[in-house]
Amino acid sequence: MKNLFIISFIALIQMVSAQNVFLTKVEKTHHNTDRTLFKINDEIKEATYLGEIEVQGFSKDDAAVFSLIYKKAKEIGANAFSLKPFENIDGSTQPFNPSNYRLNLYFISRDKLLNQTGNIYLFASSDKEQKISINKKDLILSPRSFFVLKPKEGEVYVISTKKLLGSTIKLKPALNDGNQYFQMSSTKIKSDDSGRGGLNLKSGDIVGLEKSYAEFLSMIYDEYKQSN
Repeated sequence: MKNLFIISFIALIQMVSAQNVFLTKVEKTHHNTDRTLFKINDEIKEATYLGEIEVQGFSKDDAAVFSLIYKKAKEIGANAFSLKPFENIDGSTQPFNPSNYRLNLYFISRDKLLNQTGNIYLFASSDKEQKISINKKDLILSPRSFFVLKPKEGEVYVISTKKLLGSTIKLKPALNDGNQYFQMSSTKIKSDDSGRGGLNLKSGDIVGLEKSYAEFLSMIYDEYKQSN
């Protein structure tokens, strides 16, 4: 009887924490071999609308959720996405809800993408706050948040985690560099060499993120704003 209760409890937890991804609308498909899936905003007017995805339920395993989204998007040839907010009865936009959200899917030519800003994105983990140091200036990132560092050309940035045996990286962004993305984590993250939103460039507890996955995180995480 006790074992039955434990099994039922585990099943209930899995149901509550499960996250489902549905391809809810297909307007058209686009045949291509592009393996990327980028977030777009201003470029939407240059993109071809393909369909819509809805995510239901919450999960802390963001990489697994993105993998499901990626697979659904590639079924119709999408290489870009944007958030499609839910609306209230009065037409106003509802705040983002990580337990239920929708994405519009598009195909866009690479030459239509806007130039990147060369910023450095630093993400906390999904369930733990993270203390980090940037050129000896400390900040604390809450779980599921990120900080955008806007570097000055030619300046060296030393980024480290604030704990015993924590990792340190040095970056010197150059002119015309693309964005760089890193996640600070105190847990072991498995690298994924598939190129489909995986994690790579592992350096202890500072992990370089693939662009598609990082742009997804920048949509579902909250941006940390420094007070003046």
